[in-house]
Amino acid sequence: MGVRDVKIQIREGEVLDYEGGGNLRDILIEHDKKLLREFIAATDADKSHIDFHTELGADAEVALMAWDDPEAAWIYRHSMSHVLAQAVRHLFPAAKLAIGPAIDEGFYYDFDVETPFTPEDLTAIEKQMKRVVKQNHRFEREEISREEARSRLAVDPYKLEILDDLEEDQTLTFYKDGDFVDLCRGPHMLSTGQIKHYKLLSVAGAYWRGDESRKMLQRIYGTAFVTREALDHHMKMIEEAKKRDHRRLGQELELFFFDDEVGPGLPLWQPKGTVLIDELEKLAKETEAEAGYLRVRTPHIAKDQMYHRSGHLPYYKESMYPPMELEGVTYYLKPMNCPHHHKIFDSLPRSYRDMPIRLTEYGTCYRYEQSGELFGLMRVRSMQMNDAHIYCRLDQFEEEFLAVCRMYLKYFELFGIEKYMMRLSTHSQEGLGKKYVDQPELWKKTEDMVRRTLENGGIPYEEVAGEAAFYGPKIDVEIWSAIGREFSIATNQVDFAVPEKFGLHYTTSAGGEEVPLCIHRAPLGTHERTIGFLIEHFSGAFPPWLAPVQAVVMPIAERHQPYGAKVLESLRAAGVRAELAQDQTLNYRIRAAQKQKVPYMMILGDREVEDSQVAIRLRSGENLDPMGVDAALAMITDKISTRAID
Repeated sequence: MGVRDVKIQIREGEVLDYEGGGNLRDILIEHDKKLLREFIAATDADKSHIDFHTELGADAEVALMAWDDPEAAWIYRHSMSHVLAQAVRHLFPAAKLAIGPAIDEGFYYDFDVETPFTPEDLTAIEKQMKRVVKQNHRFEREEISREEARSRLAVDPYKLEILDDLEEDQTLTFYKDGDFVDLCRGPHMLSTGQIKHYKLLSVAGAYWRGDESRKMLQRIYGTAFVTREALDHHMKMIEEAKKRDHRRLGQELELFFFDDEVGPGLPLWQPKGTVLIDELEKLAKETEAEAGYLRVRTPHIAKDQMYHRSGHLPYYKESMYPPMELEGVTYYLKPMNCPHHHKIFDSLPRSYRDMPIRLTEYGTCYRYEQSGELFGLMRVRSMQMNDAHIYCRLDQFEEEFLAVCRMYLKYFELFGIEKYMMRLSTHSQEGLGKKYVDQPELWKKTEDMVRRTLENGGIPYEEVAGEAAFYGPKIDVEIWSAIGREFSIATNQVDFAVPEKFGLHYTTSAGGEEVPLCIHRAPLGTHERTIGFLIEHFSGAFPPWLAPVQAVVMPIAERHQPYGAKVLESLRAAGVRAELAQDQTLNYRIRAAQKQKVPYMMILGDREVEDSQVAIRLRSGENLDPMGVDAALAMITDKISTRAID
């Protein structure tokens, strides 16, 4: 039979050996053409995705990718973005194409058109997509020269710009389906008819390449799934997410808002929203005091020379507000609290006996996020950060780093967060001296320390290369809300570079000097992002300890109001955030309290006044048996003091 050089893993334990090389699609047809329906693409020996058009050389090893593989979604959603672009080009021939990638749970394509797309346009585009799918055009890959590529892309300036950014020796590939051709690396599924369950979701403005100085394009978002059931489930989740949208609930619950005269990305906190901030700060202060943290306060601005020393200039300059010139001195709004904390550490002599020193602050920072990236409380320009910096000896690192991770877990349990992931972000070799401090040995040492600490602590994590901070590896903490949406909420970072730049040191037991390690940590992230998450997670129905208004007293009639005032006084004396609602009808007041998601409604009528009791209605609609005021206070204050979820 001869030597069979190509190995194709079809399923676990099932490998196809094929002599010599050849086109993967042709090989599969020769073996069993049903495989082209059962699988979407393949991965090569480097775990890179390849499609069935790939030519396999001798000794190639590939594994087929099933449609239910999580990675498969990136391929078929990318293919559906081509179907979207093909439909738009058919209906709007003058549209200029930009980019169309797959994204988490969907895809999008950016277009340059004279007038913005309307909802009616999206309906027409989706109908045209159905025609393209029904026609079942095969995706065909073609390699061409740069000259021919420029000729094909003459009417698409955005594609030409992408082409000009590619390396001269890079292979240029186009994908064709039907009469539509697009510059694309691929891979793609075999044909447009393989995915039938998709939906266009929305259209929004998007600056070309995220640059506010460039033209705003029209971005059409869509999603696609292998089965109708999966698509229907996703659409239900989208509707649920809309109901829980922190931007909408923030307005309805009178928590925060934005104002054009104040500026984009600069939230204004209403009294009720400020209660959330106060409660989170109280929680952090209690937790950190128990763990031996020392609270500090620092100014909102600093001279540029401090940021040059820290490395924020130039590494972080693009995310900082423009400088201010005052009396010949350049100042910046602080993007982070760490340089100020380094100065506090350096203000006094430190001994090995003093270590670790844990400095903490809810410091306000300012970062100039691009306008197109701003999103409610999730991406803002002014943020209050649950920041702390732990200065420790090398032999203390594991214990301190693990204690921070356990603090995260404590908060997760408190908020009912059941799904989370610690993501270890490491450096990349090519980024040394550019994106990262150029100390390869220290990078390896600290990354190994973090891995070992997580493993010894039994904390699950995944590793991502190329996303570290410029001064050291970091843990990015991902959490999932009650409806399964993922949020990046906080970080835990190791800094081996900046303390030395600031000349930080402590006296060792031998009388010498040693530079401390610094752990940057923010378990509660920023108030803005954490509260945005909690609004969605609880759908605005915060647990009693966090609720801006914890109880509303409702006398049924005017004759019950004096008793209502006494009940209100008792609640407030016990530290309960309570209000008295005595205007409008009782049903109106109950609806208003439920709309504000108040945990407890105390309804007072003749019987309650006569028996010195209260009738409690929960926001769920459940009515509790009448009870005495003291019993009601004990129940409510217990929920609050223990920070029970509900």
